[in-house]
Amino acid sequence: MLNQHKILRVLQLISLLKKEPSKSIKFIAGILESTDRTVYRYLDLVKELGFDLQRDSHNRFYIVSNENNETLEFSNEEASLLRELLLSSGSKSNLKDALLRKIYLKSEIVIQGNHLLNAHLGKVVSELSKAITEHKQVVLKKYQSANSNTITDRLVEPISFTDNYTSLCAFEVETAKNKYFNIERITEVEVLQKQNEFEGHHQLDVPDAFGFTALNGLPFDIDIRLNLRAFVLLKQEYPMVVKFVKQEAKTGYYRLKTSINNPKPIVRFVLGLLDDVEIIGSVEFKDYLKKYVVATLENNKSDFEDLVV
Repeated sequence: MLNQHKILRVLQLISLLKKEPSKSIKFIAGILESTDRTVYRYLDLVKELGFDLQRDSHNRFYIVSNENNETLEFSNEEASLLRELLLSSGSKSNLKDALLRKIYLKSEIVIQGNHLLNAHLGKVVSELSKAITEHKQVVLKKYQSANSNTITDRLVEPISFTDNYTSLCAFEVETAKNKYFNIERITEVEVLQKQNEFEGHHQLDVPDAFGFTALNGLPFDIDIRLNLRAFVLLKQEYPMVVKFVKQEAKTGYYRLKTSINNPKPIVRFVLGLLDDVEIIGSVEFKDYLKKYVVATLENNKSDFEDLVV
């Protein structure tokens, strides 16, 4: 039965082999921090999963790109199972092989931004996943905080990942608060031998599409129409919004309808693309947007006056 460590390594291996040039065993072993023998076992597993694994004249391996019309999108059931597989030791299921075969081909549902393509981020996720399973405290080394504009070590008790593995929900010991930490801002993870002490205070607040929980501000319903340019930019900056966006059949525009816990990210986005978006609702969000613009203009009035002189 595959455990989460092996799953992560197999996903990284698939990602490596699908990118040119072909890879030697020693190169793969170095990236995955595994032995040559282990790499050969992983290669056997990749072949068993149905990938067209080939070897060139220099004994280097690669995966032939998918050339048929096989459906590559994940179903909701597959996406849910993938989260379980990566966070636990996995379970027997007919969906397992389908998930591993499709991963990193063309999914907008699971693991946005190719986070596990990066060997470093894969290692971070792997170590945090192990700590979650073993209920151990960890130190997030040199965490780069955008809120406080600092780089510090954070002692936390990891709880869970967000759906797309962009963030970690963890209880921070120093502040005694449950917080979300961006995976890409974690320089290194140190798993301590110390068991969790504050699990009674752990609380998993599901974040909205912009990464904020109900503790982060005012809840709003939003309904926004976007053209293609706005949708692409929004998807790149906030990949978790994808599942809340539907394309309108008649107009071809994209419609974002969801509830958010903090309006600031989408407000900043909208104001930067006024010609590419249309605010449909809600009334509360429209009112907030108007007040925000008025307050911003008032607070920066002297700067604007200096600018136009």
